[in-house]
Amino acid sequence: MNIPAPCFRAFAAAMTVALLAACGSPREHFSVLPDGDGKTGRMVVTPRQGSPLTLDQANASATVRGGEAAPAKLGVAEIREMYKEALDAQPMAPARFVLYFVEGGDVLTAESQRELENVFAEIKKRPAPDLIVVGHTDRVGSVTDNDRLALRRAEKVRAQLIEQGFLAENISASGRGEREPLVATADEVAEARNRRVEMLVR
Repeated sequence: MNIPAPCFRAFAAAMTVALLAACGSPREHFSVLPDGDGKTGRMVVTPRQGSPLTLDQANASATVRGGEAAPAKLGVAEIREMYKEALDAQPMAPARFVLYFVEGGDVLTAESQRELENVFAEIKKRPAPDLIVVGHTDRVGSVTDNDRLALRRAEKVRAQLIEQGFLAENISASGRGEREPLVATADEVAEARNRRVEMLVR
């Protein structure tokens, strides 16, 4: 199909659809997109004719036309534009935060108090945020006392979130005590990395 150059330049964005309709041979595009961590899955494109085509690299693409599949060389920008509507409709990926406490209480360390601002900012990006806050302790003290302290830490962070205007019913708080340490220690050993709350923002 010959296309006058001026026409092609003027209607390049819509040209593909018009050409496909004229030829009666629609094309289908397939691409493998990486997740937020850069990992990809694997897709096997099986056309009506010819051999299946495996896509297992980030942004690998294939085009099926006339019943046959062929690799497609598409740039990242082209792929994002092609699937823009679907990508824009995806929910935001969950975000995780860990905040640490001063030994023996429910006061955040200075660094974690600053990190809490990043948590607030992350939540505000989301139209209907949902949060899970889980408190933990190290192994100093009794199991019973640490259960109480872990819950108190989680509830205190929850209260700070509510003070910022986030809906209480969308924030759950619980405590695990000393049962799920980040760093395994013997009993009665103080470990700063275990005095924490873990937060999941969805």
